[in-house]
Amino acid sequence: MEVQYLTEKEVARLTGIAVQTLRNWRCEGRGFPYVKIGGSIRYLHNDIVAGMESHKIIPAGRVGEGTAHE
Repeated sequence: MEVQYLTEKEVARLTGIAVQTLRNWRCEGRGFPYVKIGGSIRYLHNDIVAGMESHKIIPAGRVGEGTAHE
């Protein structure tokens, strides 16, 4: 499996979260895990997917697909 790192612009496109929000979250110690090399910020694709999945809400009426979260 290939490791894929994304720029903050790519993460913003993928998630619909504004680049400025990603930057604010980093300053606040929140959001997705990231790697900083020099002045470059990179996010591991799998971390972004896992982060989005951790916020998934499955409606209670959809039996057999997990539990509902509020």
